[in-house]
Parts: sequence; structure tokens; C-alpha cells
Amino acid sequence: MHELALSAAEAAAANPVNLWGALGCAVAYSASLLATLDAFADLVLARGDAPAGRLTPGVGLKSASKLAAAAIAVLSAAIVLALDENWFAFTSLSIAFVGVVGIGVIALLRHSRASAAPAPASIGEGG
Repeated sequence: MHELALSAAEAAAANPVNLWGALGCAVAYSASLLATLDAFADLVLARGDAPAGRLTPGVGLKSASKLAAAAIAVLSAAIVLALDENWFAFTSLSIAFVGVVGIGVIALLRHSRASAAPAPASIGEGG
């Protein structure tokens, strides 16, 4: 039993978790999350301001570039965490990122459905 504990301690000492790498990856995940939510907000605001709810090419390019940069940063951070075998940070940051982006997508879809639905007629109109 004592030998098993010693071999486990030696294995842990040989491959310690890189905490600075995990911190850098957490910052990359959070910056990517903010960029993604900012791109979603741009889409919502632009559709409300644009004629017929269509995006201008500039706003579409701006939002797409934010989403592309966020995807590159998240994938890079995930690869670093996987190579470092920091599975706890990899799993927890990935779940948090997917969860918050999922909530953002749901909000974006609800907004697009609400803006596509016709406005109800008021009681005093017509006749």
C-alpha cells in the first residue's frame, strides 16, 4: 500500500498541472465568450436599426469576424489544456462556454422570431 502511494506521488510530481497555462486559457475562454455575446448583441441591434431587419454587409462582417476570432481562441485554449492534460479546466471551461453561448443563441432566436411576428393591431385602428 505504501509503495502504491509513493508511485502515485512520483507520477504526480513528474507531470504537474500548469496553473499559469490554465489561467491563460481561462482568460482566452472568457474573452471569447465576451466577443461571442458582443457579436450576438450587434446582430440584435443591427436588425432593429436596419431597414426590413436586414444586416448591412459591414455589420455582418464585423459580427462574423468576432465569432471567428472567438472560435480560434477557444479551440487554441482547448488544445493547450488537452496537451497539458488539465482535464478539469478543459471540461469546466468548455461546459461554461457552451452553456452561455447556448443561452445567447436562444435569446438571439427568440428575438428574431419576435421581430418577424406581425405586430398586433391596436383596438382603436380602422373602421
